[in-house]
Amino acid sequence: MSIWGTILGGAAGLALGGPIGALLGAAAVHYAGKASRGEMGATTQQAVFAAGFIALCAKMAKADGVVTRDEINVFKKSFHVEASEVKRVGWFFDQAKKEVAGYEAYATQLHRHFHNQPAVLEQVIDLLFHIAMADGVMHPAEMDYLHNVADIFKISDAEFSRIRESHLGPDKSDPYTVLGLDHDATDKEVKSAYRKLIKEHHPDLLMAQGVPEELIDVANDKLAAINTAYDTIAKARGIT
Repeated sequence: MSIWGTILGGAAGLALGGPIGALLGAAAVHYAGKASRGEMGATTQQAVFAAGFIALCAKMAKADGVVTRDEINVFKKSFHVEASEVKRVGWFFDQAKKEVAGYEAYATQLHRHFHNQPAVLEQVIDLLFHIAMADGVMHPAEMDYLHNVADIFKISDAEFSRIRESHLGPDKSDPYTVLGLDHDATDKEVKSAYRKLIKEHHPDLLMAQGVPEELIDVANDKLAAINTAYDTIAKARGIT
C-alpha cells in the first residue's frame, strides 16, 4: 500500500477527533471518491502515525526559519512518495502547515494514541531527526523542537541523548550512549541493553504496532547504528 493509501485508509478519522482526525477528515472530503479500493486497507494505527508524523514534519519545516529543498526531498524519500502521489501528499503537508493547531497538539494526540508503545513514539523522533539533518546541519531551533516533542512523548533526557547519538554516525557517536549505557557498564549490561534495543526496534514489530511499511527504512538505519555500537564495544572489550 502507498503512503497516500495509508492516509486515505484512515478516512474514518472524522470519528477519531483531535487535530489528526481533522486532517484525515479533510483529506477524505477533499479527495472524496478518488481512492481506489486497494487504497482503503490501512489500519487506524497506520493512518494516525502517518498523518501525525506528516503534521509534525510540516510544523518543524520552518523551525529554523526556512524550508530547504534537501528537507523536502528527504521527506519524500522517507515516505517513498511515488510520482503520482506527490501532489496529493504535498497538499496534505501544506494543509497541516496551515492548520491553527500547534505541533504540541499533534504530538499530544500521538502520545495519547501510542503511549503504550514507546518504540513507536521513538520512531517518530528518529524520523524527525532524519528530516532535520537532511541539509547536514542541525539548527538549534530544530533541536529545541525535537526535544520539546520528546518531552510531550515522555521520553527522558537520557533516552533523548541515546536517540540523538544514533544519528551522528559511527565516526562521531559514542557507542555507549547509542546503547543508553555508562562507560562502566558490565559486559552483561552491554549485552542486555543491546538485545533489548534490537528487539524493541525490529521493523516487523514496529509495523505490527502501526508504523507504515513505507517508513521502515529509518528503522533499519536505527538497527544498523545499534549493531555498529555493540560491535565497537564488543571488539574493544573482547566480548564474544
